[in-house]
Amino acid sequence: MKAFYVEKLAHPNDIPISLNAPTPIPKEGEVLVDVYSAGLNFFDILQCQGKYQKRPALPFVAGTEFAGRVSRNSPIPPGCPFKRGDRVFGATQGAFAEVVAVPCLTLLPLPDVVSFKDGGGLYVTWPTSYEALVGRGQLQAGEWVLVTAAAGGVGVAAVQIAKALGAKVIAAAGSDEKVDIAMRYGGADYGINYANPGWPKEVMKLTGGKGVDVVYDAVGLVKDSLKCVAWKARILVVGFASGTIDQVPMNIVLLKNISVVGLHWGGYEKSEPARIAVVWKELLDMLATGKIKPVNYTQHFTLDTIKDGLAALETRKTWGKAIMEVRKEFEAAL
Repeated sequence: MKAFYVEKLAHPNDIPISLNAPTPIPKEGEVLVDVYSAGLNFFDILQCQGKYQKRPALPFVAGTEFAGRVSRNSPIPPGCPFKRGDRVFGATQGAFAEVVAVPCLTLLPLPDVVSFKDGGGLYVTWPTSYEALVGRGQLQAGEWVLVTAAAGGVGVAAVQIAKALGAKVIAAAGSDEKVDIAMRYGGADYGINYANPGWPKEVMKLTGGKGVDVVYDAVGLVKDSLKCVAWKARILVVGFASGTIDQVPMNIVLLKNISVVGLHWGGYEKSEPARIAVVWKELLDMLATGKIKPVNYTQHFTLDTIKDGLAALETRKTWGKAIMEVRKEFEAAL
């Protein structure tokens, strides 16, 4: 089996592609899935080096997000809602390969309106943004939302979701090019380049001096965002792409009656599993009706060029979701 097979911890640039990695053997409750596409994530780069909190035993196949079909020779466990040949997507260790073994009950059906390429990057990005805005931020139609890193995977998803829910969205990014991408593909109402000094003043001007009701922050810009928030604003802490964890002045939080709320979607499987099904039902409905649409980086990578994809992700050259195409869709016919 062809795979990005990690036999020794190293930077992805130093890991060769394997042509004879062992095909996974499904455990009880698992099915085999023929992988057609896989989403690239920054944590994949860290995991290859042993720097991520999830550290599978060596050797292992890298990658997590995928879309594909249940393999024609896969066992179908009792109670599994899928049959051989079904279009599915999900996440499990080992997605950077031609075949992956997946717990059947964690798989989701890939809507007919979603291609395999788009499906490869759904599982991590979209529920993160949805639950942050809806479950934690309690976003209401008509409210102002500021989305940082708005051209990235979770950012452009947050812009689309907020717009679909009737919010007025300001997309913020670190370059004019990425602001343009967030507005073009996400549908934001306004764009702000936070590389420019004094950008919070621009936000205040756009909102007529009111400030934003919700801040979706995946960068680490909470401190600056406090300068342009409304009374009773909710600040959603989703990540720290800048590499810096903010030191928040709590006196401003108190004086403006602000809520600072964290979102760790990965923790829901253990702490609130019932919520996962609710989020996915609502997201799949939005996808099926065209209210939201996956946005992928224009260059699609393959197993042969995955190192280029991970390098582009690491150096922040990508926007939207970086996708690896493992096999052509027409090969999926059974």
